[in-house]
Amino acid sequence: MLINDTIHSDPDYVGFIKKVKDNTGIDLSQYKEAQMKRRLTTLRTKNGFSTFSAFFDAMLKDKTLFYEFLDRMTINVSEFWRNPNRWEVLRDSILPQLQKNNGKNLKVWSAACSTGEEPYTLSMILSDKNLLSSTTLHATDIDDGALEKAKKGMYLERSLKDVPADVAKRHFTADGHMFHISDSLKKAVNFRKGNLLTDTFETGYDLIVCRNVMIYFTEEAKNMLYHKFANSLRPGGVLFVGSTEQIFSPAQYGFETSETFFYYKKG
Repeated sequence: MLINDTIHSDPDYVGFIKKVKDNTGIDLSQYKEAQMKRRLTTLRTKNGFSTFSAFFDAMLKDKTLFYEFLDRMTINVSEFWRNPNRWEVLRDSILPQLQKNNGKNLKVWSAACSTGEEPYTLSMILSDKNLLSSTTLHATDIDDGALEKAKKGMYLERSLKDVPADVAKRHFTADGHMFHISDSLKKAVNFRKGNLLTDTFETGYDLIVCRNVMIYFTEEAKNMLYHKFANSLRPGGVLFVGSTEQIFSPAQYGFETSETFFYYKKG
């Protein structure tokens, strides 16, 4: 993929992009350049580095700095039941239809799961509909630090602000200022590292949830990912995207709109 002219004007940043890709497989050129460069410049300056070259050398030596880079790059901001009305649509409309089409054995993937709020929201809904024990639930993210937090399942109270009170009571235990997700939900989610842009996806998913990450990718990267998601879903499977990520002309990927921000794969 060609890097745009704005990046070409800054050889220091061009070199940084190449080094990151060569050493980690992360291709920053597939993220929107203006947003990404601004975000990383702030991080670089905050840590006292005047060039991206020096910043990269420090990242190789300091794992904490590298994890901070990943956090800034991947925007690890999440919360349970984000945009609650969309999760209600999933619970009340989408899941019953998937269950009707495919029985109780569902295969679900939370892509770019960050620190775990999204897959745990899925697991709560599946549990309350008596579907969790028969569902295979995968969750992936590129950030090792975020995945470690997800596996611990400990969250500040503000992350639970949109969780219905009865749901929170069933699935969380308070411990001072922290809330622990139940062990049964932790065991139900298979967390693992994954790079959306370079990985080959598993197939046969009934539901893929990828929310609030596509907005950071270039149009070329989005186009590639929508095709990959479509190929990963079984016919009749559903892609659930974020509230700012409506897919225009979904038919080009083999999708049809089911509900707002839900797209099912034509079979």
